[in-house]
Amino acid sequence: MKTMIGAYGPWAASLLPETPSPLSLQQCPVEEFAARRAKAKARVLECMAPPTHGKVAAPTVQWRREYDGLSIEAISWQLPHGAPTEAWVLKPAGATGRLPAVLALHDHGGFKYLGKEKIAQAGPEVPPLVQAHRADAYAGLAWANELARRGYVVLVHDAFAFGSRRVRPADVPLILPSTVVDDTDDTKDGMTAYNTWAAHHEHIMAKSLFSAGTTWPGVFWAEDRVALDMLGARPDVDPARIGVGGLSGGGLRTTFLAGLDERVKCAVCVGMMTTWRDYLLHKSYTHTWMCYVPLLPRDLDYPEILGLRAPLPALVQNTRADPLFTTSEMESAAAKLTAVYAASGAPEHFRASWYEGRHQFSQPMQVEAFEWFDRWLR
Repeated sequence: MKTMIGAYGPWAASLLPETPSPLSLQQCPVEEFAARRAKAKARVLECMAPPTHGKVAAPTVQWRREYDGLSIEAISWQLPHGAPTEAWVLKPAGATGRLPAVLALHDHGGFKYLGKEKIAQAGPEVPPLVQAHRADAYAGLAWANELARRGYVVLVHDAFAFGSRRVRPADVPLILPSTVVDDTDDTKDGMTAYNTWAAHHEHIMAKSLFSAGTTWPGVFWAEDRVALDMLGARPDVDPARIGVGGLSGGGLRTTFLAGLDERVKCAVCVGMMTTWRDYLLHKSYTHTWMCYVPLLPRDLDYPEILGLRAPLPALVQNTRADPLFTTSEMESAAAKLTAVYAASGAPEHFRASWYEGRHQFSQPMQVEAFEWFDRWLR
């Protein structure tokens, strides 16, 4: 069998555990489940090596408006490094009291010029590149808006290296192809040029983060937790009813955030569930540098990171024609999560759903995801 690393594939695959590791929850006796889960979480955090931010000041409100039946706030907060993180908060216009809430995580999609705008909409104007992206990935819908209309407070923020948090070419030496890029040009051509530049820069960022003693998943997790702080602290949010979800890169971030933070009471991971073996042998070329946590595959398989939230509920949605994954490994990942939830004593708190089609969060998938949030948060 051919592998992405040629004849070295079988040898490299042999380095992965053939049976669940001592930290795995798949066959964990129920009386040991909580203690082993705590040890496994500690190991994931040790390998991720997330940076610490200290206390982050409350967000600044930039503007408020109503659009298409929703009340929308633009807010921002300042981390110790980089430009302020910008976010939108959406909820039904006229809503009162504390509502259930969802932290909506945007995708990667090879589209780093923008972040939150890919899944949320604050006005009638939508950039052509965003329209095309939504048509391809989200059935043309701004799914954060669709969810907010159901009675949720939805916060969507720009992830590290996207949108307001993107790397500015002017701050980087002239070493990359197409380095002379105007990252303030928000035309279709300008955004496309920046996305091309950012794709070339991604491996540099990953290696630099490794050299700093951290990882991209660790940085994501640390920054997404700040967004979760901001959401949970709002007076219009019930902090006991918060969910997290997203497609692709948003599914990746859901896996780590929901797996490790018990404030997340409901999780929906879309189009981002497979095994380390799949990445190793077959599909590393289809994925971003943002996925990888050195050494962790010796202790836990990728789906087991999400499984660390058990028995808190989780939905995983897959599509059978998704070119980013191998179907057999997606099925293996679902089986491992099923085993974890069975060991937790709450098998009904996990569901793996399968859809026809490519890498997407289609309208039927959105309906199921929203109903899953309703089941556990309403």
